[in-house]
Amino acid sequence: AVAGESGSGKTTLASLLLGFLLPSEGEIRFRGENIAKLPAAKRRSFRREVQAVFQDPFAAYNPFYRVDHVLTEPLHLFGLVRSRHRAREMMEAACERVGLHPQDTLGRFPHELSGGQRQRLMVARALLLHPKLLIADEPVSMIDASLRAIVLSSLRTLNTEFGIPILYITHDLTTAYHVANAIIVLYRGTIVEAGDAESVILNPQHPYTQLLVDSIPSPDLDTPWGNGRPLSDGFSAPTAESAGGCPFIARCPHAMPRCATQLPPLYAQNSRQAVRCVLHEDAPRFEEDGLSDLLHLNASPSKEIPQ
Repeated sequence: AVAGESGSGKTTLASLLLGFLLPSEGEIRFRGENIAKLPAAKRRSFRREVQAVFQDPFAAYNPFYRVDHVLTEPLHLFGLVRSRHRAREMMEAACERVGLHPQDTLGRFPHELSGGQRQRLMVARALLLHPKLLIADEPVSMIDASLRAIVLSSLRTLNTEFGIPILYITHDLTTAYHVANAIIVLYRGTIVEAGDAESVILNPQHPYTQLLVDSIPSPDLDTPWGNGRPLSDGFSAPTAESAGGCPFIARCPHAMPRCATQLPPLYAQNSRQAVRCVLHEDAPRFEEDGLSDLLHLNASPSKEIPQ
């Protein structure tokens, strides 16, 4: 999971990974190659192997087409079927794998389906293309709470049954805790904490991660949000970002003058957690090129998706 508040850079990261935006620095690599410089054949393969489920379950559909169109179009575009009958079989199988009844779903217009049904169809579309990576950008933030578990369960099925890695982008640490193995916490485009999802969420070490966790409402109405922690002690440094300092300085209750001029490195808390904060400078420095090992991001599809 990639978590953070609005404006932290989550959707920008997704757009970079999908090739919709070009990075101002560095490269996005897929199978070791810069995606901005892929030749036509490899770009076509990249488009098929890296799929996305976006936040808005309404904007993904053309209201003039029946919902079948979002399934048949990629099948024909990538040459995965040669007959209508075969396409229908694959579409029905994909619908069933995400908990939809084909007879109640296919053949309808988008407005005839609920937001949860539309979003599960997007998961079914991604499944049809046998992806090597699925990027889910806030996939449940715009649908009813009663339907979120169904959509998340559909995504989890792709991961557990077919071994498809999923990058789950969210502002909701509650769902991140339930669906993610590892988590990266972003604040204004900077990784402030990363590691095992359970370790980070149950024992947050960065003041911003603590703020996010404390913002989760408690079922006890007498418990105040934030657990009484102060948001800031009044320290303000509006030029901190331009000076290369910590981006969280103006909201941090532990901010000190040197935070305005120095962006801390990541410090290893243990084998499963790293944090970017001077409060932990006594811990060993964590080399950022080791993030993939920390997050166990070396997974690959372990099972073939049935044709």
